[in-house]
Amino acid sequence: MIAVCSLLVSGLAPYDRMVWLLEVFPILIGLPVLLCTYGHFRFTNLVYLLLLIHAIILMIGGHYSYARVPAGLWFQDLFHLSRNHFDRLGHLAQGFIPAMVTREILLRRSPLVAGKWLSGIVLAICLAISASYEFIEWWVALLGGYQAEEFLATQGDVWDTQWDMFLALVGAAIALLTLSRYHDHQLQKHDYR
Repeated sequence: MIAVCSLLVSGLAPYDRMVWLLEVFPILIGLPVLLCTYGHFRFTNLVYLLLLIHAIILMIGGHYSYARVPAGLWFQDLFHLSRNHFDRLGHLAQGFIPAMVTREILLRRSPLVAGKWLSGIVLAICLAISASYEFIEWWVALLGGYQAEEFLATQGDVWDTQWDMFLALVGAAIALLTLSRYHDHQLQKHDYR
């Protein structure tokens, strides 16, 4: 319910309606999938909370356009940064949250167990997701014309794509290092396997 209400609010007078739609599109696909699969594949509360946080980041970025998010502008002014780094936060989350989703799916539906192999595969999948998203951004930019700069949020950084993928990888690694033990505890406590 929080996600749906937040989505509706984020859609009220966004900076650019098409950019908003492009940014929240993953939510428009993911939310129905989560609702349809809830009965036979319920994620841990940790994963649902992380998905909500990720959705809110996407909604904020979509509403303002990532380069114009007020908190990012404030941070940019405070630290005399060359760009609004809210986009960087979004890409860190693009690795952090999918890492835990991927980890849970693999632990529950594959023969993998917690350890280095699982972590390596999760990192590779998260990097693949990030690279795939960069391809989608590229294709939308080619088709979208005037919205390309707003949607890509490169803010003049020629290395933006590489930074985005690197931060997703870092986010995934941080998630695995900080949340794996707690995630395992939730999986065992509720016998999700």
